[in-house]
Amino acid sequence: MRPLLLLPAIGLLLLVQASAAARGASRVRRELNSPLHVRGIRDPYGSYCQRRGGCCPGRDDQCTVAYLDTICYCDLFCNRTVSDCCPDFWSHCLGVERPHGAFHAGATYKENCNLCTCSPSGRWECEQHACLIEDDTIQAVNRGNYGWRASNYSQFWGMSLDEGLRYRLGTQRPSRSIMSMNEIQPLRSLSLQMNMNGRNDLPRHFNAAEKWPGKIHEPLDQGNCAASWAFSTAAVASDRIAIQSMGHMTPQLSPQNLISCDTHNQGGCAGGRIDGAWWYLRRRGVVTEECYPFAAPHSSSPEVGRCMMQSRSIGRGKRQATAPCPNSRTYSNDIYQSTPPYRLSSNHKEIMKEIMDNGPVQAILEVHGDFFVYKSGIYRHTDVGHHKPAHSRKHGTHSVRILGWGEEATYNGIQKYWIAANSWGKNWGESGFFRIARGENECEIEAFVIGVWGKVSMEDMHNHHHHGRRK
Repeated sequence: MRPLLLLPAIGLLLLVQASAAARGASRVRRELNSPLHVRGIRDPYGSYCQRRGGCCPGRDDQCTVAYLDTICYCDLFCNRTVSDCCPDFWSHCLGVERPHGAFHAGATYKENCNLCTCSPSGRWECEQHACLIEDDTIQAVNRGNYGWRASNYSQFWGMSLDEGLRYRLGTQRPSRSIMSMNEIQPLRSLSLQMNMNGRNDLPRHFNAAEKWPGKIHEPLDQGNCAASWAFSTAAVASDRIAIQSMGHMTPQLSPQNLISCDTHNQGGCAGGRIDGAWWYLRRRGVVTEECYPFAAPHSSSPEVGRCMMQSRSIGRGKRQATAPCPNSRTYSNDIYQSTPPYRLSSNHKEIMKEIMDNGPVQAILEVHGDFFVYKSGIYRHTDVGHHKPAHSRKHGTHSVRILGWGEEATYNGIQKYWIAANSWGKNWGESGFFRIARGENECEIEAFVIGVWGKVSMEDMHNHHHHGRRK
């Protein structure tokens, strides 16, 4: 679906996205040329589109009607600059009133992420930003042999690539000292430690949600808050605590608690560091999403940016909240903490063993423009934009949660993949999840992977078990 945009000068709804490539006669960007425009619209009225039998979706260069000494169009593409539509196009095809009068110099409308302005010469001059959603990228991916499908997302429409990288990611690339952390081999489960059968078997398919039902949390949506550093950290800690406590504690931890309260060298919704997030989770702890819910920046009151949850030490490394939940619906303000995180080997089999033994892990991901339009399949960054200018090929750093793997037979052979959770809501990708090539360090997903233990004692499990029974 192409969004209808309001042209402020005349109240006209414009369709702004081109569709299929031109067929038949070649048409370039429409200009205000005679005879359709001379100091404004001067077309004679008539039933042109109605007479030809209807309107054509998208761009169809054969969708024409004879008009004076030229032709006019009845396809939706003609409405991009209102330059060569048939006189009854607006009433018959769009069901809106036909515009009258000239476009004055300075009149504007938005074409996807670019503002177009009517110049004194009568031409529309548009900005040339790279947009987050570009039809040619979607079509190129879907026509090509890339192993995944692309789609248009309304929440990204009208955003530039720069805005997408600025507002939809938000993890700062780890410093050189953090990237040089020693890779730690965590304790394995007894079955793998003993390796009784002498083999080092890993299943072809694994999903943490199937091994630990009810303990793996659904993806959240960070909106236009550049805080994947907080969302991925909270998600991995939530799953790990639920698994470690054997289901006695199943908190979905609050990213907002981290965004608002973890402020030392962190930027909240302007980006942050995962090592800083883990430090805060270890030393201060956070409450649940239910207690301290996420508030998108555009809908937040100024008070939301202020930290509204503090904690104090109660001994043995444990913390207790010193304030009630910042909403009136929840009273449980228990503080959850973690141990220090540990870095895993970048060997994909070691990462697989860790996930199978201990639960989901956190990974850094380098995000390119085509990732925003991912819909399904096994993602690999494509070369569809290699011919575009440098500003269309920018990329940024993100963090995600890996919770499983698999493999798929294709005509290119067996394709191995990770199963990962994003933080762009459930209407993106495969219900909020995505698959990405495994064993190839695709988009650097295997370069820096973090595991962690929850700070969970038998007393914690006992107390939460009895709290649950009283409910």
